[in-house]
Amino acid sequence: MSKKKTIRIIIERSIDSYGAYAENVDGVTGVGDTADEAKKSAIKCIALVKKYNKQNLPAILKGDYEIVFKFDAESFLTYYKKIFTNAALERMTGINQKQFQHYASGLKKPRPAQVKKIETAMHELGRELMAVEL
Repeated sequence: MSKKKTIRIIIERSIDSYGAYAENVDGVTGVGDTADEAKKSAIKCIALVKKYNKQNLPAILKGDYEIVFKFDAESFLTYYKKIFTNAALERMTGINQKQFQHYASGLKKPRPAQVKKIETAMHELGRELMAVEL
């Protein structure tokens, strides 16, 4: 049984849009007015590469793979603001709400330790939610 490969897609915010690109698959890109649109655009690009580039298909696109999206802090906070309030993020991470506002607006960039706190809190929440049965 072969191990599932991972396609890492980076989501970044620019002045007027969001861009996406696969860090480990040449030619996979996406763009949109929102992070969600950029994600969908990149996934559509993968489908197009698989459909129209069969002769030179990157090895990672052959067989099973999973897609992981990597956000910068500003893009992540903007993308998930409809789900997480700054107060909720503060409770989960211990990071002050004002800091989250600065990170989301791009006024400040979080230190690596702060990024790790946010990522750890999101992963812990994900594990907790995966264990829920209704």
